[in-house]
Amino acid sequence: MTETRLFSRRCFFEGDIQPGTVYIRNGKILKIVEEEKAPAGATDLGDAVLMPGCIDAHVHINEPGRTEWEGFDTATRAAAAGGSTSLVDMPLNSTPVTIDNASLQQKLAASEGKLHVHVGFYGGLVPGNANQMDALAQGGVLGIKAFLTHSGIEDFPNATIEDLEAAMPMLAKLKLPLLVHCELDEPGTTEALEADPRSYRAYLASRPKEWENRAVQQMIDLCRKYRCHVHIVHVSSAEALPLIKAAKKEGLPLTAETCPQYLLFNAEDIPDGQTQYKCAPPIRERENNELLKEALCEGVLDFITTDHSPAPPGTKELESGNLLRAWGGIAGLQFLLPASWTALRDTLSLEQFIPLITEAPARFLRLEHHKGFLLPGYDADLVAWLPEAPVRIGAAAVQHKHKISPYIDHALFGRVQQTWVAGEAQLAPAAPAKPTGTWLLRK
Repeated sequence: MTETRLFSRRCFFEGDIQPGTVYIRNGKILKIVEEEKAPAGATDLGDAVLMPGCIDAHVHINEPGRTEWEGFDTATRAAAAGGSTSLVDMPLNSTPVTIDNASLQQKLAASEGKLHVHVGFYGGLVPGNANQMDALAQGGVLGIKAFLTHSGIEDFPNATIEDLEAAMPMLAKLKLPLLVHCELDEPGTTEALEADPRSYRAYLASRPKEWENRAVQQMIDLCRKYRCHVHIVHVSSAEALPLIKAAKKEGLPLTAETCPQYLLFNAEDIPDGQTQYKCAPPIRERENNELLKEALCEGVLDFITTDHSPAPPGTKELESGNLLRAWGGIAGLQFLLPASWTALRDTLSLEQFIPLITEAPARFLRLEHHKGFLLPGYDADLVAWLPEAPVRIGAAAVQHKHKISPYIDHALFGRVQQTWVAGEAQLAPAAPAKPTGTWLLRK
């Protein structure tokens, strides 16, 4: 029976960073021993921080049906290269979208044998499918996703109030979280963008904070009414933070996430015509984004995800720079760890930062009994990285299907040295030829 031993002078366990050795056997953590030197037979990782692998709870992989945008092979290779060992795939933009058990089974079949990291799945709530919630739960989804505005594709229409009210009592009973894209749109905001479709300021004005604020308040009201766990995805408006804070103080079952793009980039610095920065909601102003960082410090926002949403060059309108027509999504799966840390390294200590991409998403996904922590008996999903090391990840090192991302060649901190999935070493930036990931299906 082979045993792997990993020693680091900076091993993160029990909320602290200290020298120690992680003993691994059969894909599980056997024990963690606090010791100052590497024992015989151990791999000495030196000053690299050894910690649980990152968990990205918001990813669009797009297979089956749009594998030319991204697929399970490239997406999970990118995750492994960036230090993420588990992720959860959204019900769109695959074809078919995952809105019933049949489409979930197609998603599972499409992913089989292609997973370089562990992958879970969300189901979707669209008009008329509230009666599918139980079947999706039985199929093992980790949550249900809904949009309150146009999703970007016609086969995943936004949920209405009636759809939400039909589904939320069932989701509360099933103890499944409802993940919500919170924007309540209204006409008349795209006139400036139509006049100048390359203008980032016009794009920003086309999706104002008020859309997000009103949608967040609506979901808080429904959360109070039905006591269904509501999770607000990719919070970008700092004006919504007091609403979320008050709901949590009230004791409502409400959680919220934000993304690296809303922490690292600022609207003032985004050039016109650079469609790789387009996402929805948009990247907002520096003052706004500083408040998002504070909200992570205070626990108003619970964790960080990428909302990885890639697209081919033509769909992303790279040549035209047309922000009106360009796909609204950022490819960021490989960059969760370094981009988040770069944005927050002056705000949070390592001990405060690490749980935001490990423990907190594990708890949200109800995986905290075997993932997200370095503890005996837990899955040996680990990453070793150097937080102080500057890094520029060039296109050649990017594992995504398309080398399109605002993070490419951006000055970052945090070089990933190695990841381990179920105890199997993966040499960054490339995952091994043999996939070692498994499905994360809720029991």
